[in-house]
Amino acid sequence: MSGTLPEYSIVVPAFNEELYLPQTLDNLRSAMATAAMPGEIIVVDNNSTDRTSDVARRWGATVAFEAINQISRARNTGARCARGRYLIFVDADTRVSPELLQLALDRLEGKACAGGGAAVAPDRPLKPFYRLAIDAWNRFSIKFKIAAGCFIFCLREGFEAVGGFSQKVYVGEEVWFSKNIGRWARSRNLSFSIIDRVPAVTSTRKLSWFSSYHTLALLVSMIFFPLIMRHRSLCRFWYRRPSNPVGKRAELKKKRPSPLQTF
Repeated sequence: MSGTLPEYSIVVPAFNEELYLPQTLDNLRSAMATAAMPGEIIVVDNNSTDRTSDVARRWGATVAFEAINQISRARNTGARCARGRYLIFVDADTRVSPELLQLALDRLEGKACAGGGAAVAPDRPLKPFYRLAIDAWNRFSIKFKIAAGCFIFCLREGFEAVGGFSQKVYVGEEVWFSKNIGRWARSRNLSFSIIDRVPAVTSTRKLSWFSSYHTLALLVSMIFFPLIMRHRSLCRFWYRRPSNPVGKRAELKKKRPSPLQTF
């Protein structure tokens, strides 16, 4: 598809993601191969200290660089490099099925939708508490039309009209974006909705990296003290990478597929 102007662009923000990125890109390529329209993948190296950029290039993705380590900035940088009229934002540890990708594109092509997200599913079995938490998030997401950050799709026009993702926060940018583009959509009689039929499968690795107490304490703190989101040093759950990611290196190495040269 390299000689065809892409209709949609998938933006993947990536900070030190050399381990997970091959699986994500291979999965995206498989999904894109079934789509009726041509697309592109843009990996935004968010000032990584590992081989994230090299891995992305080896897998045929376009690589952009964002020096300031902030998820919202990385997303916005990728959008500026994108050529498609539809934008899809996917986390570097998230799997998107062909059906989910096609559903998102179909909604955008239908001319009645400005964008949306998808319900999320964990990539492995979880303890009851975490399962309940994900179920609660999905219900909240669908009812209030708030997209999870791991999978967001939208019209480029809408993205640009609302100024993209807020760079005032280091986490939770998808919440503000959903609210902003939702208002923009309603003013034009368009929808912003969550796909609940097919979930985006996202990694639960952070639940292994951090204790249950740490995770719960951080989330509760952010609910009652939202200004925490404006300080990167207080959002280490999203920005810190352990030196030994709980044996994932060996596990991913065994599962890693061979890179393909083109999309």
